Amino acid sequence: MLSPQLLAALYRMGHGDEVTLADAHFPGESLHGNVIRADGLLIPDLLDAILPLFELDSYVEQAALMMAPVEGDRADPSVEQDYQKILEHHCPTFTGIGFLERFAFYERARQAFFILMTGDTKKYGNIIIRKGVTPCLNSE
Repeated sequence: MLSPQLLAALYRMGHGDEVTLADAHFPGESLHGNVIRADGLLIPDLLDAILPLFELDSYVEQAALMMAPVEGDRADPSVEQDYQKILEHHCPTFTGIGFLERFAFYERARQAFFILMTGDTKKYGNIIIRKGVTPCLNSE
């Protein structure tokens, strides 16, 4: 699930850097020069595979952001619920997913360390996660 290119990008990220996990219809290539392809894979599976290697930022109010539905449109609540469950599983202190208006989400994705394009087709399935400080392991 985690390609060598994806592992290398995660390794190079520092605290405060963000990665956008994008659905198959997201305009990743037009927004960002660093796009990693994960065609055929789904965002929940990739999120679950990434988070054991990725400490979420505990110094910000929202370390995970999704795109808010456009006015008059609706998102499937199970998408957010699935992400929330995965995030809480890997980070028990996780407080909740924030939402950004569509164009604000695009701008935030533009500033991400990279965009991970997936094969997911769930509407409003894009999510940005922010890397935190990796905790020191006690040698005692």
